[in-house]
Amino acid sequence: MPSLNLPSRVDVVEVGPRDGLQNEATPVPLDVKVELVDRLSAAGFPNVEAAAFVSPKWVPQMADGAALMARIRRRSGTTYSALVPNMKGMDAALAAGVNEVVVFSAASEAFAQANINCSIAESITRFQPVAHAARSAGVKLRGSISVALGCPYQGDVRPQAVAEVVQRMADLGCDSIDIADTIGVGTPLAVQRVFEATSRAFPIERQAGHFHDTYGQALANVLAALQAGVRTFHASVAGLGGCPYARGATGNVATEDVLYMLHGMGIATGVDLRTVVEAGDFISRAIGRPNNSRAGRALLTRWQDAQRTEVA
Repeated sequence: MPSLNLPSRVDVVEVGPRDGLQNEATPVPLDVKVELVDRLSAAGFPNVEAAAFVSPKWVPQMADGAALMARIRRRSGTTYSALVPNMKGMDAALAAGVNEVVVFSAASEAFAQANINCSIAESITRFQPVAHAARSAGVKLRGSISVALGCPYQGDVRPQAVAEVVQRMADLGCDSIDIADTIGVGTPLAVQRVFEATSRAFPIERQAGHFHDTYGQALANVLAALQAGVRTFHASVAGLGGCPYARGATGNVATEDVLYMLHGMGIATGVDLRTVVEAGDFISRAIGRPNNSRAGRALLTRWQDAQRTEVA
């Protein structure tokens, strides 16, 4: 049997509190957000993307980032990250005590114009003062590249185009870079081709896979990225999320599903799956939406049935 080139351990970044909840149309109470982050912290994630310091006019769901960061119970060993679009957001993030700031661009000029109203090159230039402030403050800087596997406006995206943006992010001084399939159109071979291209511009061990499950390909794409050498993945508890700039795009791959697959393959994550399943059930009930994690729903049912059997 051929080797699958699998690692013994990977890092899973939990993005539900930010990337997931920002797409909820109904305001989520601060108390619920705080409890969600605290539950996820307790599960043992190395990184929880907790907030975004962006204009409340454009993303009202993220308007309480400072209050959230002030109230959460911070776990030693967990990095709490936040998205920032400019120096105003950067200043707010630093004041709130975030450990990592996330800047963002796109692999498609059409998407960059629709998302951040500027070209890719202009977006990187805008983030130069943010990068300088991050270095001065000793805060990690992460770059995120949207629509790396396909764009809702231009269609296919060339792997080399993604690599060129990765190089721009590397030149900016990013410590790590996310390759995001924002609209979930990627398939395993396409994923491997993208990472083959980006690995020539930036160390593969400092890149992350960020997959959405619009076409049911996310877990297969995680496996393909694993085989390509990627060792960090983003996931969203209960499959929260979507993309306001990509009609029909579903949420990130569910954290519970990723953990179930990785643990079943003997790959350690340091994250307690049961605690994550319970967090997924909590947030789904709290915001009144279906839990999109198939593994989460199945495990919760199995555990509840076992508990009823024990009581009987």
